[in-house]
Amino acid sequence: MSHTPQRLPDAERSPHSAELYARARRVIPGGVSSPVRAFRAVGGTPLFMTRGAGAEIFDADGRRYLDMVGSWGPLILGHAHPAVISAVSEALANGTTFGTPCAQEVQLAERLVAAYPAAEQVRFVSSGTEAVMSAVRVARAFTGRDLLVKFAGCYHGHADHLLVAAGSGLATFGRPSSAGVPEPFTACTRVLPLDDEAAAAALFEREGTRVAAVIIEPLPANHGLLPQRRDFLAALRRLTRVHGALLIFDEVITGFRLARGGAAQWLDIAPDLATFGKVIGGGMPVGAFGGARAIMARLAPDGDTYQAGTLSGNPVAMTAGLATLEVLERTAGWERLESSGAELERLLQPVLARSPFPLHLVRQGSLFWLACHEAGAPRTAATLSAAESARFAALFHAMLERGVYLPPSAYETCFLSLAHSSSDLTRFATALRESLAAVG
Repeated sequence: MSHTPQRLPDAERSPHSAELYARARRVIPGGVSSPVRAFRAVGGTPLFMTRGAGAEIFDADGRRYLDMVGSWGPLILGHAHPAVISAVSEALANGTTFGTPCAQEVQLAERLVAAYPAAEQVRFVSSGTEAVMSAVRVARAFTGRDLLVKFAGCYHGHADHLLVAAGSGLATFGRPSSAGVPEPFTACTRVLPLDDEAAAAALFEREGTRVAAVIIEPLPANHGLLPQRRDFLAALRRLTRVHGALLIFDEVITGFRLARGGAAQWLDIAPDLATFGKVIGGGMPVGAFGGARAIMARLAPDGDTYQAGTLSGNPVAMTAGLATLEVLERTAGWERLESSGAELERLLQPVLARSPFPLHLVRQGSLFWLACHEAGAPRTAATLSAAESARFAALFHAMLERGVYLPPSAYETCFLSLAHSSSDLTRFATALRESLAAVG
């Protein structure tokens, strides 16, 4: 008979986290600074972490967890990597911010341009949301057009014109999916289904002369992990070229994680613009966008398209990114991450084969997702049923009890780092096997 194991009340299991959460709720909306951290999708009290080391994080009560979130992707070397800590400490001794150009931003820009051939120039910002917002603005300026095309299931930050929901089938007009976003703000956004060349072609047939840009995560990783057929992405590349629109790859997650040259290298498809974040900050708040010199020339101060940021190119953040990329390049990091991902896949195959309910592993490099969809792992955005969501919530807490920290949402992707050892992967597989037996 299926059952869910009894859990200790949060106040007993994590009394310091429970106390901090109660205090936080009085002064921070929802008690968190980003909604998914609130555990609303899985239930219970969010854990407050005090430190990280390698592949582990430690909560306010001193409990340790194998971390499969990695701060949602940037910690590709693991927590508190000595090279990053040393470099950042040295940079901090010289000051936290200057509000002027600094050598580190030049050095990091040179690395990004050398690794990502489609980007002849880059501009630094402070977040992935800001990178996407700025890339869309310069695309509109360069093309002189207003329409933006995005895809259901792809998240591009919380800029107003990108917070839109989508139906299935043919393109839909953007409808705000958040309060506080007036419909006119999304009127120039069109939403297409993933994995559907015909729908994209039909939209361009109708409105191609108005489309400034198509933006897509080349490996969608915000509604589960949804690998796309290369043929589909190549079709978008052809359509945008034929109709004079720009193709933007949102590589905030995949950039410098899937490969040195991101998903563009993996796919052998060059976008016109790309956005970056996560890894290039080495754990510090950083974003960037880049593209061909002719496109980027539209940006102020050379051009007529305004974009600015007081903390853009921050010397400490630039230093963290430089140290991270240097370690990745020096230690064949991307090859090692692929090897770890393949090892985890081998370890999980027999575990998932004996799962009491449908559970599917979707993996690309060091990104992986445990999909709870009964119908199998989807390639397009698919909503989980109440029963499927409940299964994940039970699994999440069972894994937590066994010292493994998963993303607190069934739609979120897990991340491996260079700090995850073979014994860590075995620990994960063992915890998953025991957890599935417990919640089955």
